[in-house]
Amino acid sequence: MTLRMLFIGGNGTISAAVSRLAVQRGIDLTLLNRGTSAPVEGTERLVGDAGDSESVRAAVAGREFDVVVNFRSFLPAQVEADVDIFTGAVGQYVYISSASAYQKPVARLPITESTPLRNPYWEYSRNKIASEDVLVAAYRSQGFPATIVRPSHTYDERSIPFDGGWTIVDRMRRGKPVVVPGDGTSLWTLTHHDDFARAFVELLGNPQAIGDTFHITSDEVLTWNDIARTLARAAGVEAQLVHVASETMAAALPSWGPGLLGDKSHSVIFDNSKIKAIAPGWRATIPFWRGAQQIIEWYDADAARRTVDAELDATLDGLAGR
Repeated sequence: MTLRMLFIGGNGTISAAVSRLAVQRGIDLTLLNRGTSAPVEGTERLVGDAGDSESVRAAVAGREFDVVVNFRSFLPAQVEADVDIFTGAVGQYVYISSASAYQKPVARLPITESTPLRNPYWEYSRNKIASEDVLVAAYRSQGFPATIVRPSHTYDERSIPFDGGWTIVDRMRRGKPVVVPGDGTSLWTLTHHDDFARAFVELLGNPQAIGDTFHITSDEVLTWNDIARTLARAAGVEAQLVHVASETMAAALPSWGPGLLGDKSHSVIFDNSKIKAIAPGWRATIPFWRGAQQIIEWYDADAARRTVDAELDATLDGLAGR
């Protein structure tokens, strides 16, 4: 039987890879988004705004789906609205949370799905935790068929892993120092979106996943020094690293602060036993050195993609002591 699925979103870093794979698997896929991006071939499109519950309600009125996945939900009020909209009209509702919701600082590694959720540094993560709480309560009280998935740092060819985007690679190629938080030895996990998608689709329509929570990450563990040097080599240069305390970087770059202090400055290693048990044979197969090559090739293919933030560049010079 062909599964009928609705993805709210469908064109983002994670969701685009999942959408393509779902179509390849023969899923009858509908995407609900604002209609401002190119459609995904082989899908139906509904126009609606994920941030406006009445817009979502109007777009799906009268429809039922085997699976609904919301890639664009960030606040508990959005989840509460989805529970109301889809109760009785969906066989499984999948919520995309975040591994940044896990306890910071982490008391014990590796991180498992039972690691406590607490992030006093980042409001984004606290909203994800509150959203999960809504779904857990709905499942327990009324059997709402929720599955929670926590991605960690998942990337595609457009996603330079450092805040600052192409400005960081431009600095590398000009021989300017890359500012790395702390001493650069904290451990981090980068997951290619195609690897994520292959595991994720095994949860869709799977009754064993209902009422449960999973994270999906690569097993490759890198230091931030490793990440910078790997990206630089892909760009054809050697990285010149300067290490700056995370708190100092957060003060100089306030927009970076919550994600840095609430996530990236902490070592994370994930135990993926749970997703591997429900998706037998799956493992992440794309190492970051290959992903870094894809990133550089994508940016080098079009000069319009290679934009440099002069103000950020100057701030980084100041942090690097130049």
